[in-house]
Amino acid sequence: MIDQIDKRGSLSFSEYQNLALYSSQGGFYARRGSAGRKGDFITSPEVGNLFGRVMASALDRYWRGLGSPDPFHAIEGGAGVGTLAASIFDAEPECISALRYVAVERSASLRTEHIGTLPVNTPERVLSLDPEVIRRGPAVASMADLPEGKFTGVVIANELLDNLAVDIYEWRAGRWHEVRVGLSKHGDLIEVFRSLPEDEPVVEWLRELGDSPAPHARLALQSAACDWLARALGLIDSGHVVVIDYVRTSGWMLAHPWGEWLRTYRGQRVGTSPLESPGAQDITCELALDQLAAVRTPDRNRSQTDFLEANGLAELVSEAREHWHSSADVADLASMKARSRVNEGRALTDPSGLGRFRVLEWDVPPRPARKNAPAT
Repeated sequence: MIDQIDKRGSLSFSEYQNLALYSSQGGFYARRGSAGRKGDFITSPEVGNLFGRVMASALDRYWRGLGSPDPFHAIEGGAGVGTLAASIFDAEPECISALRYVAVERSASLRTEHIGTLPVNTPERVLSLDPEVIRRGPAVASMADLPEGKFTGVVIANELLDNLAVDIYEWRAGRWHEVRVGLSKHGDLIEVFRSLPEDEPVVEWLRELGDSPAPHARLALQSAACDWLARALGLIDSGHVVVIDYVRTSGWMLAHPWGEWLRTYRGQRVGTSPLESPGAQDITCELALDQLAAVRTPDRNRSQTDFLEANGLAELVSEAREHWHSSADVADLASMKARSRVNEGRALTDPSGLGRFRVLEWDVPPRPARKNAPAT
């Protein structure tokens, strides 16, 4: 990274973030930075299998709403080591015989975990629209990027978009400046400010997102997240796109210190400045709903708690609590699992933690059938 800055000059923040996270030579995920109890951060699937069981119920609801198609594709962006996929399969949803799962993970080191853990098949077979190609599901394709084509099903992104690279801008001296990453004379990474000409196209977008910002207010432009959403919507011929993440607005970002919406993590703790120890810590940015809405406004925007409860969370937790209490004098594996599930339910709906996530859903209705051209 330092060599690149030496040769090319300062980097945009998105260029720096991509290198710090995904470079094959020392990037955070190349070093096997990951989610999980032994990883650098905890996501909902790593709390336990409850989140996956509820997502399995959600997949069944989507599947039935689409007329129970076969095949039914579930494409997960940012699949990590496959924890969510494994939990969904363990839950044995009703749609499992039709399910074709695409685990998309940019990190090659994390993708290696799919083999042996998930029923991995070739992408050609999993992406086929012929139900006879794979007679009994599920089957998983492990891929580095979103597939090409048109599918009936669901695209899911759980805590993915906050990891996509952003560009940072600051309002200073009465105009917008790009915050770039350069080198000090001592070779340390530092912020470098580039004043933006008024006719630069990004300035118009910044004006629309931020009206009369305070001096030194900062804003992240999330072009990569918007591009991902556009691609995901383009993949679905009939179905849904589901994004689960921390969600704010551009106006909220401008009104708050950037350390409140651009954060780093390592070893289960909040890290240091994003310019310190590149490759040794994760870098995330909360999503700006208004920027995603410029691609398309979501059809539903609700809390993770409301989404999970709409898909059977309360029933699963209630069953577990009843079993736990009824077997309080028996310390067997089943009672321990029941107690764990109750605790998982609390963690997933904690308003100060995972319960603060928002679930954004976009519906893609079936395209109307094309009428035959009149005979001539």
